Amino acid sequence: MKADARLRIGVDVGGTKMEGIVLDGGGEVLEVLREPTPAESYEDVLTALGGLIAALQRGRRLKVGIGTPGALAMPGEVIKNSNSTRFNGRPLKRDIEQRLGYGVRMENDANCFVLSEALYGAGKGCRSVFGVIIGTGTGGGLVIDGKLNTGPNQIAGEWGHNCVPANVRQSLAGDRVCHCGRVNCIETVLCGAGLRRTFIESGGPDTDAGEIARLAGAGDGRAAACIELYCRQLAQCVATIVNMIDPEMIVFGGGLSNIESIYQLVPQMLPEYVFTDRPRTRISAPSFGDASGARGAACLWRLDEATAGC
Repeated sequence: MKADARLRIGVDVGGTKMEGIVLDGGGEVLEVLREPTPAESYEDVLTALGGLIAALQRGRRLKVGIGTPGALAMPGEVIKNSNSTRFNGRPLKRDIEQRLGYGVRMENDANCFVLSEALYGAGKGCRSVFGVIIGTGTGGGLVIDGKLNTGPNQIAGEWGHNCVPANVRQSLAGDRVCHCGRVNCIETVLCGAGLRRTFIESGGPDTDAGEIARLAGAGDGRAAACIELYCRQLAQCVATIVNMIDPEMIVFGGGLSNIESIYQLVPQMLPEYVFTDRPRTRISAPSFGDASGARGAACLWRLDEATAGC
């Protein structure tokens, strides 16, 4: 059976939910389905993922792209570095292909996010776009000339597991051990748990990142100071991206990207740390929010490829 022209399926597989869409050739979402990600077993995830794709197919055989936490380790194409640990060491791509009977494309969810924003969202029209994820973890992805750049190790954009710059380390009360086993990764400062720890170290109560942002907005002095420090740490870390890659646009995603002061303070602070007098890199909130992952997964197939038979 031939694929319907220019239609593609994208699925974002998260730790708690899966979102699937049908995307048309103009970047419009025609259908959305959401299902909880089964917590019981890997096999249950496969079954639920296959069912979600089948529901979106509706008897058609459309190209399928899938975004997942973690990355594909080569050459065996098994998942590594996923916060949803039941995926780690599993050949998710190969297993879902066996269930469908044809090939799919699969990428890290941060890569799907930036591809969506570069092609249809905040970075549309920019030659180079770096996507920054600040949420449960800290990740990223790079699109140049409309194409995703992953590198030979499939880890391009994984800036969250570089060591923090020295000026960020000076602002910490002590070393922070990352879940990857290293010490003082950028993720340990910029993820939600990192912001929470910074607030506790400043004398604040043990609360989550969303509440810290709410308190800051309500005029709590300690919370406001913590958010300002977080924005400075973010600017210091983002400066390493600008100095290395010099992208036209940086788009923030993830739960902490909803902190409104980021888009005021980080651009103000960035010139202190970038190796030029007036950095021209623009910083933006995402156009599609949580929906970027599924949209970007669909975009793993180009339009000309979507019209080819599966």
